[in-house]
Amino acid sequence: MIDKHELEQQIQQLEVQLSSAKPNLSVLEEYKKREEEYLARAKDLEEITVRREEAKKAYDELRKRRLDEFMAGFQIISQRLKEMYQMITLGGNAELELVDSLDPFSEGIIFSVMPPKKSWKNISNLSGGEKTLSSLALVFALHHYKPTPLYVMDEIDAALDFRNVSIVANYIKERTKNAQFVIISLRNNMFELADRLVGIYKTNNKTKSISINPSAITVLRPIPMTPSSSQMYGQRQGEGAARRMSTMSRHTSDLSAGGPSKLRHLGSASEPIAL
Repeated sequence: MIDKHELEQQIQQLEVQLSSAKPNLSVLEEYKKREEEYLARAKDLEEITVRREEAKKAYDELRKRRLDEFMAGFQIISQRLKEMYQMITLGGNAELELVDSLDPFSEGIIFSVMPPKKSWKNISNLSGGEKTLSSLALVFALHHYKPTPLYVMDEIDAALDFRNVSIVANYIKERTKNAQFVIISLRNNMFELADRLVGIYKTNNKTKSISINPSAITVLRPIPMTPSSSQMYGQRQGEGAARRMSTMSRHTSDLSAGGPSKLRHLGSASEPIAL
């Protein structure tokens, strides 16, 4: 049962507390300030979220573009490598293989080679000459995909036999017209095909060089003639010899005047230079 007198006392106490209480109106101002800060932060968060999504989209597009371009180049280089190696070795085979086909950038690439009449091997298990041919085939395949204007090669033919040196030299001369090759070589069937020759030698504890233009050096070989044809072609042969001697003298004078400093200027961009 509720005591009426007790309830009246509680009501009086609450009324006294209410009348004596002083409301803190500054709380409302603080609330409004906090609310504005919250709304500003919420707007910043929304803008940052949009920018994050845009950046993520651009990142994904770049990754996809990188993968597509890499795989397209990889296929072209792989096919060209196979052709180059078969041409250089006259029957061998070479192959590039991805370690992880799902993520080609994570593990790398395996370079496998099958020399003529041999089994498949990793390039690290090949002999010196086989490694040279494999590496050159890859260089030529890369050149086909994305040409480089200048190549410097140091005795790439040191471990090759005569036939392979001739194959590589003729390929460089005939198939790479859009690049300049500077090749250090001691093999005559390599440097004889050069457009310019630079010889380096030591004398009196000094290093010197000499440049030669092979096209300016002409060897006149005697042509067997019958008595009847000798009289007919004698005059024409003499005129041709005179013209060749005049050309040789002019080229020799140019070389003497130009010297090594003129070598690069005289060199054709499509011809190798042997050192």
